[in-house]
Amino acid sequence: MACYYYVPFQGQSSFRNPTVSFSHKFNLLKISHHLSSSLKPFLREMEQLVLGADVLKVAVKNTAVKLLDAFVDSAFEFVDYSYPLDLSQTIAAPVDELREAVPVTSINGDIPSGFPQGVYIRNGSNPVFGGLKSTKSIFGQSSPLWVEGEGMLHALYFSRDNNGGWTLIYNNRYVETDTFKLEKLRNKPSFLPAVHGDSLAVIFSFLLNLLRFGKPSKNISNTNVFEHSGKLYSIAENDLPQEIDIFTLQALGCWDVNGAWNRPFTAHPKRAPGTGELVTMGAAATKPFVEVGVISADGKELLHKLDLKLDRCPLCHELGVTKRYNVFLDCPITVDVNRLIHGGQLIKYEQEGYARIGVMPRYGHADSIRWFKVKPNCTFHIFNCFEDSDEVVVWGFRALASVIPGPVPGSKGFEWFPANFKPSPGKPMEDAISEDQLLFPRPYEWRLNVRTGDVKERYLAGPNHFPMEFPMINGAFTGVRNKYGYTQVCHYAPSSAAGMGRFGGLAKLYFEDRNTGISSGGNRVEGSIQVEYHMFEKNTYCSGAAFVPKEGGVEEDDGWIITFVHHQDTNISQVYIIDTKNFLKEPVARITLPCRVPDGFHGAFVPIQLQNRITRMIPEI
Repeated sequence: MACYYYVPFQGQSSFRNPTVSFSHKFNLLKISHHLSSSLKPFLREMEQLVLGADVLKVAVKNTAVKLLDAFVDSAFEFVDYSYPLDLSQTIAAPVDELREAVPVTSINGDIPSGFPQGVYIRNGSNPVFGGLKSTKSIFGQSSPLWVEGEGMLHALYFSRDNNGGWTLIYNNRYVETDTFKLEKLRNKPSFLPAVHGDSLAVIFSFLLNLLRFGKPSKNISNTNVFEHSGKLYSIAENDLPQEIDIFTLQALGCWDVNGAWNRPFTAHPKRAPGTGELVTMGAAATKPFVEVGVISADGKELLHKLDLKLDRCPLCHELGVTKRYNVFLDCPITVDVNRLIHGGQLIKYEQEGYARIGVMPRYGHADSIRWFKVKPNCTFHIFNCFEDSDEVVVWGFRALASVIPGPVPGSKGFEWFPANFKPSPGKPMEDAISEDQLLFPRPYEWRLNVRTGDVKERYLAGPNHFPMEFPMINGAFTGVRNKYGYTQVCHYAPSSAAGMGRFGGLAKLYFEDRNTGISSGGNRVEGSIQVEYHMFEKNTYCSGAAFVPKEGGVEEDDGWIITFVHHQDTNISQVYIIDTKNFLKEPVARITLPCRVPDGFHGAFVPIQLQNRITRMIPEI
């Protein structure tokens, strides 16, 4: 962690060239306590003064907010978040909002027979004020995480007429959360980034956001989209989901399960096999650190809620379900306010920290969780979980370093990508790369015996494979044994240069096809699974890939992978449709979009009937 220091301000500021500085031994806990203690008598006096006078209360509140705004405007300077390369025309630059659907007519290939009507929709970051913003102040620097930025939905609608002809339209729209509307009304960045940077700056940013807006951070709603009980939701796990009108992409407000869920909501809730119930969790920086909920199949009732009674807040991004169990990952990447107060990072991956996986009955309580100690790791995403006799099997992606919180903006060469993460172009991962430096995830298996407590774990794919992330399966197999999985394939050099994952292809994993020996070239490792790669053209990258099941499909891999792709050399965005039974062949359709779609996060395909809606979405059709 860098020492505390001030940064001289540029432009007009009463705090220009300050002489205040802070030492390594500066006690943040004491200053926070002193500030709180000092404010309490003042607040009590003001409260008594205006007791019973609602008009005065509002006036005092407005005056206080104005004073705090004036202080922030004087003491903090918003500056552009520093990316390692000029990416203004590629992955980091936001795009204009359409808000109204436009026809898509450029299709190379054919929409295949059996492809369902519906909408392919993806979420991602699209910062409102020209890009992510950091701050400089007398308290130091504070920055957002590189994954932050207001959420924007990108949607491609597929409508088939009675003669089998297709109409395609595209739309994008910001997810207008309450904090989005607040900043748009002010027409300037207002929330101070309060996650990454100098401890004192992060603490004061957190407190000032809370005092001014009643929330410590923005609801960015930029990570994932999911459907439950016929409704579509946009989510980032720092807040509640936003219900979305699937036809207009308008945000309809927070989903709190009729007031029963009042905390953050995982970006990856899971539908329980057999019942259709939705299992979720919410992590917070203060106790209770993680709570789990089971929501009814109709989305109207919270059927079960429990505190896991953890003694730390793991940055757990995903949970799993089986027919009988809920599965939780407690990895050593943690959110720790005490660490921040004492000069450390709010979010940190501790390589020497413990890791464990918890298995509990669907409606269990904290004392019914069976914890399995596993090798330390950083796992953000999982393919699937299922029961195999006495074992609960977890298939996911294991790394031994974390891309969160990521680099300090402006750091030379984004030092979180060491040189030995960058083999020569096209060269796969080798054993020579030491295991404690594996930033990029690899497919992994944990087998947890709920009868004996034994744990078996291993890499699913041999060391000659590329790193992979953003897993997908046929959703009908969530929680039960599946044969196939699909991922985005990470490219070393572009990822290292960009300071974030760049995915130049897709992979299909055959979980039941195990190699029986090592080939003469050493490319097939005994016991590793078969992997097929569908690689794109040079400088072409995908995001938000999703599996689309075939109408009337019989086998698990009857369907397609659909994904947004961006051609960096031409700045053109397309949607590819790839046959999962003919995975190595060219896409069956390439659909050129009317505007660029920046790199983003997770996507989904939602089957819906559109014949009676498509003309209302675009009247001129």
